[in-house]
Amino acid sequence: MMLQISARVTIPAHEIQWNMVRAQGPGGQHVNKTSTAAQLFFYVKESSLPDFYKERLLRHRDHRMNEDGAIVIKVQDTRSQETNKAIALERLREIILAATKVQKKRRATKPTRGSQIRRVDKKKQHGEKKALRRKLD
Repeated sequence: MMLQISARVTIPAHEIQWNMVRAQGPGGQHVNKTSTAAQLFFYVKESSLPDFYKERLLRHRDHRMNEDGAIVIKVQDTRSQETNKAIALERLREIILAATKVQKKRRATKPTRGSQIRRVDKKKQHGEKKALRRKLD
């Protein structure tokens, strides 16, 4: 099952490793005897992703990526193993797209004259409120 990231970039199935484990939480006998939770392992450094994607992913701070550059995603949302696998693949795709999204440069702007006046007026009102609370001599 290949993962399509963009029109040109795909991840082959052999680069994604799976580990099926028992799900946590309530569920009765079903949860005790079936391994429906899916753990996805994707090793960024060893992948066939373009260098741009690798660099951005390794710099991207995400709690699901360990220090070795492996992305670990555990999904136990549903009772279906196949559905959990599909959810895990979609989450991997979202992580990669989030890491490669180019942030717009922030342009510094000056505050407007009106906003400066409103800020000073508010500070004066706050000071007057505090002054009224002081003890008189």
